[in-house]
Amino acid sequence: MELPQFSPGLSARVELTVTDADTAQAVGSGDVPVLGTPRVLALAEAATVAATARQMPGGITTVGVRAGIEHRAPTPVGRRVTALATLTKVDGRRLVFEVVVRDGEQLVAEVRVERMLLDRQRFIEKALPIAR
Repeated sequence: MELPQFSPGLSARVELTVTDADTAQAVGSGDVPVLGTPRVLALAEAATVAATARQMPGGITTVGVRAGIEHRAPTPVGRRVTALATLTKVDGRRLVFEVVVRDGEQLVAEVRVERMLLDRQRFIEKALPIAR
């Protein structure tokens, strides 16, 4: 498996307009009608995937292996949040991203996401063994 070469500084941005389905009430992480922390994490991970997507050769993928999140401000339904992921460290197959999530100028969350480069097919085969 030949791994792609990624360099720190690589980045991507993804956006989300918060809907009722994104709230803490809807995802089961609380009882308030604001953007739920699990959705913030999913948005951050989507930004990390987008950052590597253009340079990812066929047969190779990344999977999330660790995440840390500081969810700092509530975001109500109807607001648009933006997640900017920046690759900060490359250590062999391990990629470390810092992600900043904002609602306009307001800081919503800071997320650190670690992803591992691997062979996509081998990973799927391990995850979904053939029934005997």
